[in-house]
Amino acid sequence: MTRGIETLASDLRERAHGQDRFIIAIAGPPGAGKSTFSDALFAALDRREPGAAVVVPMDGYHFDNIVLGERGLLARKGAPETFNVSGLACDLGRIRAGGGEVAVPVFDRALDLARGNARFVRPAHRLVLVEGNYLLLDAPPWNALAPLFDLTLMLRVPEAELRRRLVERWLTHGLDASAALTRAEENDIANAHLVLAGSRPADIAWG
Repeated sequence: MTRGIETLASDLRERAHGQDRFIIAIAGPPGAGKSTFSDALFAALDRREPGAAVVVPMDGYHFDNIVLGERGLLARKGAPETFNVSGLACDLGRIRAGGGEVAVPVFDRALDLARGNARFVRPAHRLVLVEGNYLLLDAPPWNALAPLFDLTLMLRVPEAELRRRLVERWLTHGLDASAALTRAEENDIANAHLVLAGSRPADIAWG
């Protein structure tokens, strides 16, 4: 993957040449490795142009567990309706407009909550990597994000590998094997099917 990431980083810089801000959506189903991919791409971009790239994770826009509990959605956390899409759209609009810095939230997996104002997108960040499951979902309110992206990329991973990774994720969160499989099947795999079947075609298919 390293060689491909390095080539992609060079390609993105060429595409963004002359632009003060270039926003790339990195989408994919749960377990596809979006965070790992985005971090690797960020590092490759930063080597070429230090200080020019930043990652904005969609997971920072999770509604708080209290809100999800009140709405009866806590068991569905990670599904499209458990995110503050309007907040994400507002922040991306401000990022695209440029000017001053924009504070964005970042999800803390260890605490299972979003930390507000945890990262800044600054004027020098002309290459903005936005990563998340539903960025290309072709249904309201998610499809309103489409004009905010200059380039889109979809990570593709075989379903068997997604299932293995998702079960392993819940095992590391302390669930036993049966509970981990149930959690993965009843929520994460269903969300993965939605992403794969309901997303717009990306400019770049990766995997």
